[in-house]
Amino acid sequence: QLQLVESGGGLVQPGGSLRLSCAASGSTLDYYAIGWFRQVPGKEREGVSCISSSGGFTKYADSVKGRFTIFRDKAKVTVYLQMNSLKQEDTAVYYCAADRFLSRAVCSMTGYNYWGQGTQVTVSS
Repeated sequence: QLQLVESGGGLVQPGGSLRLSCAASGSTLDYYAIGWFRQVPGKEREGVSCISSSGGFTKYADSVKGRFTIFRDKAKVTVYLQMNSLKQEDTAVYYCAADRFLSRAVCSMTGYNYWGQGTQVTVSS
């Protein structure tokens, strides 16, 4: 059973930056595609970004394109979500998710079976 742990959330002013981390307890994330999602109370969970297990393919929601970057470390232990130019509407609990897809060259905003516990991101002045 893959156990994911997110970290890096916090309070930041509009226009600021945060870097979220997603790691697997006792395992690497090699061979797993990773997705980042966020949820605000009372709203549906939203797919933010994903990266293929190879690291060569990424996808972003329109709302974060040009501001967020997803990447993996070379050791395939951690996946990061670098969030720049943060807006108040980015406030949410952010979750990372993982799963193995048939191809190492793709990722998706759906189809994940392993989820972390979430980390709160609050953008406020």
